[in-house]
Amino acid sequence: MNPLGASLHPDGTTFRVWAPACRTVDLVIEGRPPERMRETEDGLREITLAAVRSGVRYQYRLDGERDRPDPVSRWQPEGVHGPSVVVDPTRFAWTDHGFRGHARDALVFYELHVGTYTTAGTFEALIPHLASLANLGVTAIELMPIAEFPGSRNWGYDGVHLYAPQSTYGGPQGLRRLVDACHAKGLSVFLDVVYNHLGPEGNYLAEFGPFFTERYKTPWGRAVNFDGQDGAGVRRHFVENARSWVREFHIDGLRLDAVHSIFDASPRHILTELTEAAREAAGALGRPVHVAVESHDNDRRLVLPAPDGGIGVDGIWSDDFHHAVHVRLTGEHGGYYTDFKTKDALPRAIAEGFAFQGEHSEYFGRERGTPSADLAGDRFVICVQNHDQVGNRAQGDRLSTVVSFEAVKLAAALMFGAPALPLLFMGEEYGETSPFQFFTSFLDPGLMEAVRRGRAAEFEKFAWEGALPDPGAPATFLRSRLNHALATAPRHRELREYYRRWLALRTEHPALGAAHKDRARATLDPGGQVLTLQRSTPDGAGVTLVANLSDTRQAAPDLRGRVILDSAETRFGGPGQVVRLAPHQAVLFEGA
Repeated sequence: MNPLGASLHPDGTTFRVWAPACRTVDLVIEGRPPERMRETEDGLREITLAAVRSGVRYQYRLDGERDRPDPVSRWQPEGVHGPSVVVDPTRFAWTDHGFRGHARDALVFYELHVGTYTTAGTFEALIPHLASLANLGVTAIELMPIAEFPGSRNWGYDGVHLYAPQSTYGGPQGLRRLVDACHAKGLSVFLDVVYNHLGPEGNYLAEFGPFFTERYKTPWGRAVNFDGQDGAGVRRHFVENARSWVREFHIDGLRLDAVHSIFDASPRHILTELTEAAREAAGALGRPVHVAVESHDNDRRLVLPAPDGGIGVDGIWSDDFHHAVHVRLTGEHGGYYTDFKTKDALPRAIAEGFAFQGEHSEYFGRERGTPSADLAGDRFVICVQNHDQVGNRAQGDRLSTVVSFEAVKLAAALMFGAPALPLLFMGEEYGETSPFQFFTSFLDPGLMEAVRRGRAAEFEKFAWEGALPDPGAPATFLRSRLNHALATAPRHRELREYYRRWLALRTEHPALGAAHKDRARATLDPGGQVLTLQRSTPDGAGVTLVANLSDTRQAAPDLRGRVILDSAETRFGGPGQVVRLAPHQAVLFEGA
């Protein structure tokens, strides 16, 4: 199939757009009269011009009335409302031909927001930090959404140009330079993509075709029309987007946002089609690609193969682990945390993947989840912090400012010891204290006010106190920037070393990592204060993690193994050797 958008070839540039909702479509190029595009089939319009090259700005005039950007624009240098730019992807000289990616079980994710990770807030400004991340033990950076959004400040979930890397971050060339540099350091690059909705400002898709439907509702309004009789062009728009990130930018994996709000009753689910398209594109590059999804349904079918009635993605973000750890360490029970007051939630989430496997959820008001004990460990992505669990707190406060230093290390030990794929949130490894707050830069004042009201209503469920930061204020964005100098300060330096050592052990010791989940056992002592996690391999190698979940001293189990990591060690900023388990101490023994 010929690609949509502006495609350069020896004879010129061909422009193709799907616009079944329009009577006529004209191509408008700066400095030239409009030219009518001819209709080919199924609402497609096309025109080829010989004298148009890379860098030319263009728009589509719909029904002779209004000029709009290309729905599959590769670059929007003037923002979501401005003209699109013809981009030649072959002009970038890739140097990553020897990079072969990572196997799924070798993935260690580092989630970051491009705009707040550095002062410059660009793709290229990340490059000097890549060596440090590789040294830490990270194998994949995961970029929060970068599809062009309104203004210069946004988490990225209000993107409207799915094919165009954010212009204020450096556009397509900046992203290519970052990916190439990551591959040179042995790092894979994952991209968070949003296929369940588009942002409210600059979203012109409905003017081109039936991209949305009233048949389903989402938290953001109308759902994307993936299964309507007129939805073939809609499916193509999203499937080709997944393919383009891999083919044009050498992206190694996708994380799909909130797939429980993607509705599709088609015989072949859109998530299956997206995943297979990404894998096909990666196969042409000789590398694997991995697709992980976020879903609050705890649905095992997401990772089951399509021939077995599943969707066929690679992994699921398991929020149950985060929620169970957070409740044990903070005592918070508001909102969705209310479901994790039971003591068995944490050991079950650690050893089996999901804490809820069909039980009734008080928060959702229904049964939630499916069996997960038999699913492999590398099907689960777990964390103790991520953009949602920090940024969707009223003040955006990080775990390092909510619980003690020793409790932070305990949470990390549970994450790294579990048979799953760990995800770190930027700055977590050294105990960043700057908040990560919700910020936007919508140009529409009415829309900005609606966002403020929506945030206030959302936090009522959690009973958090204090004035909410204004999402539209530049200061909210500036407060959310990392302070990298903190990483060299006492305790912060020791915490980073603790993370580095854990990640090294996950690679070095055969009983750690995501493998052998079926041989993992997590139990609590009779008082429910000390968790013991036993990991072993079929040939007898084993480790045991003992974790004091309380803020008081506890008796340790009688273990004869050799200590290979202890959160109380002074090199990790701990109190030193103790006779009984110190508050929130975690000790890893060799021997199961």
